[in-house]
Amino acid sequence: MSLVECVPNFSEGKDRTKIDRIVEAIGRVPGVKVMDVDPGPDTNRTVVTIVGSPEGISEAAFQGIKRASELIDMSNHSGAHPRMGATDVCPFIPINGVTIEECIELSKKVGRRVGDELGIPVFLYEYSAQRSDRKDLSHIRKGEYEGLADKLRQPEWRPDYGPSELNIHAGATAIGCREFLIAYNINLNSKDHRLAMDIAFELREAGRAAREPNPASRNILDGSIIRFKDDAYPCGICSEVFSNVDDLPEHWKVVHDENFFEYTNSQGRDPNDLIGKSVKRPGMFKNVKAIGWYVDIYDRAQISINFNNYKISKIHDVFDSACRLAEQRGIRVTGSELVGLIPLEAILMAGRHYLEKQKCTTGVPENDIVECAVQSLGLNDVSEFVSDEKIIDHAINKSKRPIMDQSGIEFIEELSTNSPAPGGGSVSAFAGAMGASLASMVAALTHEKKEFLTVKEEMNSIGIEAQRLKDRLAFLVDEDTKAFNRVMKANRLSDGTDEERNIKEHAIEESNKYATQIPMETAELSFQVMQLSEKLVEHGNPNSVSDTGVSAEVCLAAIRGACMNVKINLPGINDQNYVSDMISKVSKLIKNAEILQKKVFKKTMQTIEK
Repeated sequence: MSLVECVPNFSEGKDRTKIDRIVEAIGRVPGVKVMDVDPGPDTNRTVVTIVGSPEGISEAAFQGIKRASELIDMSNHSGAHPRMGATDVCPFIPINGVTIEECIELSKKVGRRVGDELGIPVFLYEYSAQRSDRKDLSHIRKGEYEGLADKLRQPEWRPDYGPSELNIHAGATAIGCREFLIAYNINLNSKDHRLAMDIAFELREAGRAAREPNPASRNILDGSIIRFKDDAYPCGICSEVFSNVDDLPEHWKVVHDENFFEYTNSQGRDPNDLIGKSVKRPGMFKNVKAIGWYVDIYDRAQISINFNNYKISKIHDVFDSACRLAEQRGIRVTGSELVGLIPLEAILMAGRHYLEKQKCTTGVPENDIVECAVQSLGLNDVSEFVSDEKIIDHAINKSKRPIMDQSGIEFIEELSTNSPAPGGGSVSAFAGAMGASLASMVAALTHEKKEFLTVKEEMNSIGIEAQRLKDRLAFLVDEDTKAFNRVMKANRLSDGTDEERNIKEHAIEESNKYATQIPMETAELSFQVMQLSEKLVEHGNPNSVSDTGVSAEVCLAAIRGACMNVKINLPGINDQNYVSDMISKVSKLIKNAEILQKKVFKKTMQTIEK
């Protein structure tokens, strides 16, 4: 599923009626879910978090900006937070199945529409910025609403979209694409916030001032700050000291793989004016901000962390480093907590990391990977971690109840009624998913046995692939039913006029094609499962060979059943080239599957009868 997060900031935090009307306009858009509404009376600003499909998010963002421009008068606005428009900023964040590039295009699409239809100046920022000086939101916002009229008159501040003049009521809006920001706290078995701060300085990208060791303390903050002196330029990262500042950049690059000039400039310093200033060294993780504090409610210190790009600096790596740093200081990490939401991908990366450390296969169900991450990171330490509330992909889907979320008996009962869907196509996909599950099970049972160390890596790969096929086939169980309903909907369209008849004919053609594509994919994926079964019957644990054989058997049934569903929908398609291509694919696939099934069955029986 393609998911995008959007976090528009509206310049209204006091009038709940206005806030509700803005949120209502957003929430009416299909395919979008409002995850959070956070009003701030002091800042006079409300942050709304929405998640949904790219198309839905695009429309919802526009409707929110439009409604805000109607309700908020920036000429009468005041608040503690910097702002320049009724919708001050509107970032798009890729969550799942969407790239940064696609979100950049999404931001441009919405920005162009806001500029053209609403007459609001729009500046593209972050990844979407068309100019380097507009990447930083604070630079775009400088001067705020009050300085916007003069700013727009300057040629270098011509907006990316919309008019080069002030929209008195709506101001201007910054729209762009950025990475997902994860707010995360690591818990310590200490009340000393200085120890938490000490570790935070080690972790964060900005780093810290270098200090002399203090023999009486393990806290680096208790050491004296090292400063640059004439003819004495310490590296800061290591103990090397140079007589000339010009030696530092090369040393940093060669020995520490760091850019001295880039880091020094990021600290607001002139590399040629360092005498008397503290020696600073970068922290361990890029795109990470961190501080230490004491939390009354938990009666302990925490390291509070913001991940600006969890794909570059991963949660589990920072957590593991915090554990090591805490131990060096005579304390320990007890767990961690998430503030807000986290993408499923970030949790899965952590779960796989810890499974690999345990020498366990990662070819296991997604829920098991998530549970491993939750336990390893101690996410239940100070508050309960609820997957459906904390993992953004789960939260957006928790209200839905597809066939595959039903119990086995519920599915069987629904299947047994006179409703035409779910039917044979869904059952075929279900059979393929069961075959993939068996393949994953055999791979896992082989992976964990010391007698099969030589094929451990191969079994892990097979398990991962079997899980992927299982998940996709499980998705197709519901998608086959949706495809059937799509055909029925097309056939019910009105055909009273020539235009309506053309629309109906096109809809029937497209829906029938889709109704063949879903079972065709089911058949092709089930054949891929059979190919895994072929490897498992040769190299898998012989004690589980019957499970391997059953996997191939149910997948042959899945292929034959799915191909029947392909062929039964072909008479409703007028595109004869498409029909011929599908008939050819079906014939070839069934033939190859039957040959492969006989091979796996023969080898299975030979192994059993030894």
